[in-house]
Amino acid sequence: MISPCEIDSRIVGDSVSSVRVLDKAVSILVALEGGPLPLAELAPAAGLPRATAHRLAVALECHGLVGRDPAGRFGLGGRIADLARAAGAGRPGLAEAARPALARLRDATGESTQLYVADGDRRVCLVSLESPHSLRTIVAEGASLPLDRGSAGRVLHGDDRGASRGWTESVEERERGVASVSAPVVVEGRLVAAVSVSGPIERTSRRPGRRYGALVAEAARAVEQALR
Repeated sequence: MISPCEIDSRIVGDSVSSVRVLDKAVSILVALEGGPLPLAELAPAAGLPRATAHRLAVALECHGLVGRDPAGRFGLGGRIADLARAAGAGRPGLAEAARPALARLRDATGESTQLYVADGDRRVCLVSLESPHSLRTIVAEGASLPLDRGSAGRVLHGDDRGASRGWTESVEERERGVASVSAPVVVEGRLVAAVSVSGPIERTSRRPGRRYGALVAEAARAVEQALR
């Protein structure tokens, strides 16, 4: 019996190995960074014809880089998290050092917590712990997000707004209905990461820093201590 992956590879053909097809496959992954999308939205988001987007998404699904939710929407697959953890291994102890502090921050706030690191003009989520609430912020480990939007992006970009208080807040900068608070992780004078808490405005309010700023800054200091 021929597997779906073998069938798909026959459809795509030898062109899969070309740089052009690789670029298109990456555009699929980038389009899914913000969350699951139905094919009708994925194709234009990736800048691809519908048939091409479907073919490449299915091929990526065979490799675990893309998955589908119960509604049939395409989303980033579990293999992405595995690769993110492997990448984290190249950053000695950072992800492991941050997890306990992020877990305490999640439990104290009831909201999702993340650890981001800069990667060129993007930021990568190295650790993500989800809120227990059914309505929550979900960021996949390994997700690559803009550096110019959101509190974590501003922290990693070196924006000094809020530097004196130790944290920065943002409201609906990257995603509608979501607010976040982030604080820098500085080791030996070098900015290495940003600790964040994020959640729906209904709970965080439009001034999330008032509620979570001190807790986020405390978590960032705990990560710094764990790295020493």
